Amino acid sequence: MPERKRMTTRLKELFARPEIFVLAGGMNPIGAKMAEVVSYEAFYMSGGNTSAHQLGWPDSGTSMRDMVDNARKIVLTVGIPVFADADTGYGDAINVYRTVREYILAGVGGIHLEDQEFPPKSGPRRRCISIKAMVGRLRAATDAKMELDPDFVIMARCDLGGVPGATFEDSIERCLAYKEQAQVDVVCPNNLQTWDEIKGAIRRIPGAVVPLIPAAIHPYPSLEEQQAAGAAAAWFPALTTMAGLQANWDFLHDFKERGTRVIDELRERSAQSQWSAASNGSILGAHRLEEMEAKYLLE
Repeated sequence: MPERKRMTTRLKELFARPEIFVLAGGMNPIGAKMAEVVSYEAFYMSGGNTSAHQLGWPDSGTSMRDMVDNARKIVLTVGIPVFADADTGYGDAINVYRTVREYILAGVGGIHLEDQEFPPKSGPRRRCISIKAMVGRLRAATDAKMELDPDFVIMARCDLGGVPGATFEDSIERCLAYKEQAQVDVVCPNNLQTWDEIKGAIRRIPGAVVPLIPAAIHPYPSLEEQQAAGAAAAWFPALTTMAGLQANWDFLHDFKERGTRVIDELRERSAQSQWSAASNGSILGAHRLEEMEAKYLLE
């Protein structure tokens, strides 16, 4: 029997191949399982989604333990690589070293680390550490992975584009330093303002580059356009949650106005879906429990 590839190796190969792949994002095991059932090749555990859906707290409310524990549950559910948000590494370079070890031991295939101050922030409150300090974080991350699993993927995410007053060239300077001085596997230029800037960044940064494309860019670049630009992956942090969030919001309002009739209507629409009605049992494979009972419960 051929040796089964580690999830780290599989994820590393996805980032390295010429064809783009989709990082389908979300925050829980059933979302990851849906992505796997629909044949996505990797799942991304979003920090913002984890904070909102698991803790009921806005972005940046999670600790390292919150994130690693959630990632472990996802890893145990699927047979595809899991790529995870590790925020800033939850402290200085020493904390980053421990964080990487924790994620590796949880079975995660790779993480991204941001160059923000700890704790990270969104919007105009965002501030970034120096290039030198971030390189230290990334070197600590690389040392930790080399000790446990050299194929574990480290992505350096440059968030300087979201800091007031920062320029495109400032972001490129950082991205180049993270690749050249820390030898990370993947670089992410974040918060660039236009599709032309993003394409320019991909051309100028060596190795695998995965931009985090702001939703404000219209029209949103297609997968084919992202492939042609040279992106290693198309990254959608909320792909398994964004539609459901809006649908749940609408459904609750509709139920409040019209009552139980909306449940019957929902069931009718689900039964007519070209992809069949979704259910916990069908997605998660409830038949496996019956098979296990027949195999192991012998009394």
